[in-house]
Amino acid sequence: MFQRRWVRRGLTAGALVVALGVLTSAGGELWTRGTAHGHVYSEADVPAAPVAIVLGAQVYDDGSPSPFLAARLDIAKRLLDAGKVRAILISGDHSRWEYDEPGNSEVYLVARGVPAAQIALDYAGFDTYDSCVRAKQIFGVREAIVVTQTYHLDRAVALCRTLGINATGVGDESVKIYKEPWRNSVVRERGAVVKAVADVITRRDPVFLGRQETTVQEALTR
Repeated sequence: MFQRRWVRRGLTAGALVVALGVLTSAGGELWTRGTAHGHVYSEADVPAAPVAIVLGAQVYDDGSPSPFLAARLDIAKRLLDAGKVRAILISGDHSRWEYDEPGNSEVYLVARGVPAAQIALDYAGFDTYDSCVRAKQIFGVREAIVVTQTYHLDRAVALCRTLGINATGVGDESVKIYKEPWRNSVVRERGAVVKAVADVITRRDPVFLGRQETTVQEALTR
């Protein structure tokens, strides 16, 4: 009898945890979609802004960007070429010396004709929240077009807007051809939304803040 009672209590507690997780996830989805609503555009229709923020993604051991990151960089280049932005801020992970998302992204863009003077690099954009906080507090970005894949776009725009950046967003779907990575990313996004809600509620400091950077302002004067 005693054992059965503890089993029932354990099952009840487990059910409550699951229910809380479902409610948090659903609430997070409503928040991201509601906050991003009206601020997500096609590449052709997005209003001009001073800066495109390219959020980081995987680079390979040879330094080449993954298809997901390359697609983001290609959009940013086209926005620059079209006069929709005047500078590109690449935010990504450079926590290890041998792994450098922003630096390799710059190499990719410069090789395709983007002037290095119009590129700024954030080496401590370890996640979307950190990238948005640092764009505002460290790089002085007040208005931007956020560039990422569509499954990630509502969360990215919602975070940046909530953290004080007048952000719009443009998303890529060309890499949907990589069906398994795309599907896995969509699934992971559900958990990432819950984390985003927690980050916004706690207003945690990014992993690394550091000193003020003037590279975005310098790029905008080119």
